[in-house]
Parts: sequence; C-alpha cells; structure tokens
Amino acid sequence: MKLGFIGTGVITEAIITGLTRSDYPASGIFVSRRNRQVSERLAKMNPKVHVLDDNQAIVDQSDIIFLAVLPQQAEQILYPLQFGDLAHIVSLIATIPIERLRGWTSQNAPLSRAVPLPIVANHNGITTVFPPSQIVQDLFGHLGKVVPIETIEAFDAFVVASTTMGLYFDTLETMAQWLCNKGAEYTSARTYLSALHHGLAQTATTQTELGFAELQGGHSTPNGLNQHVVEQFRTNGGHDALLAAFESVEQRMQKLSKA
Repeated sequence: MKLGFIGTGVITEAIITGLTRSDYPASGIFVSRRNRQVSERLAKMNPKVHVLDDNQAIVDQSDIIFLAVLPQQAEQILYPLQFGDLAHIVSLIATIPIERLRGWTSQNAPLSRAVPLPIVANHNGITTVFPPSQIVQDLFGHLGKVVPIETIEAFDAFVVASTTMGLYFDTLETMAQWLCNKGAEYTSARTYLSALHHGLAQTATTQTELGFAELQGGHSTPNGLNQHVVEQFRTNGGHDALLAAFESVEQRMQKLSKA
C-alpha cells in the first residue's frame, strides 16, 4: 500500500511516525515538502518516506491520500489537482464537509474524514472515522483504537470532544501551580499529577464495564473529600462551563463548515 500526505504538520508526522513503527504494509510513503523541517525529519526516519515537491506526484503514486492542509488553504491547494476515482481519500481537515471536499477532489473516489490524535505516534491513539471504511480503519488500527461513526452529527460531536486536549493540560497546570503555592516544587507536582491521572486513565480504559458515573462514585467516598470536590466543581459552574464551551465550539464549527 502506498500512502500520500498533502500537508506536513503535527498530525501527519504523528501518523507516519506510528506507521513506520508498526507492521502496517506500506511500500512507500510520500509527503509534501510544504513544511521542510518536518518533511526532512520524516525522510531521515525511514527509507520508505519520500519527500516530493509536487503534490500531483503524490496523488498519482498513492493508494490512500491524506489531506492534512489548513482549512483556509484547502481549496487553493486541492482544487488544481487531479485525483481520479480509485485512490482512497482521507481528510484530516476538521471543519470541511465531505460534499465540499468532493468538489475539490473527486466525485466518486472513496472519501472518509478522520480525527487521529497526536498519540497515534506511540500506538496509543483513538481515531474516529466517518463514514466507516475498512481500509481506513485497518490503517488506523495499527496506531491504536478506531471508532467508526455512522452519522455526521455524531462525528462532529466527537470532534468537539477532542478539543479538550488543551483544557486537560491547562487543568493540570492549575493544580500544579496550586501545589507550588503551598510549597511544593514544580517538578514534584508535575510528576505526581501526571502519575495520578495516568492511573485514572488506565482505570477508565480497563474497567470498560463501568460507566464514568460509576467510576466517579467508586472513587468518591460518601461525604468524603473526593465527593466534596465534585460537588464544589458543580456548584461553582464547572460542568456548566464545560458544556457551554462544547456548544460554542459546535457553533463555531458549523459556521466554518458553511463559510
């Protein structure tokens, strides 16, 4: 299988890094030189990776073509290219609907949207795919778990949920700074909080028979300190703020998809 990447940013680097460390049967990986620093780093990583100056050459040689350009640049970059109807197209562009992508690529080629997370580089990723595609799911299955999505509404909702990565680290930083204000060293605070939340993530991943509400209850003694924090978080608008942020992101995505 030959893979082509139009656009060479963080997600492209993560996917290629993960694939070259897996047993996925890629006979060639073609990347654009648009980000020279990243593309050259990828080329040094594995002899299967080839950096090309011409995006059309990438399209012509690839069985699966990944679109990884910025939304505001997508039409300018993609529309002049000739895609044909045989190669599978996978868009990593979060806000552009399939109907518009087809106008810039191919009306008949298999076309899916996917949202891989940067941790696919370490095979710990979770990737949503819409509409379901066995070829695309198999590829991302070599990089972690895959969630095939049947409707665009559900797919967009998962995109919204994925925007909490920055919030997660911001929350950890808030906790770390609180510890520092109480006399802890930042390195110790960071180590402690990273291990604590890594353990909680492992619990959520392994105890799949339990819902998050059940896990919360199991980690919160009645009238205990953990329950107190949950109640204070709710009382002070924490949950409402999160839901409001989700609604705001969803509205923003809808505006961008229509722009």
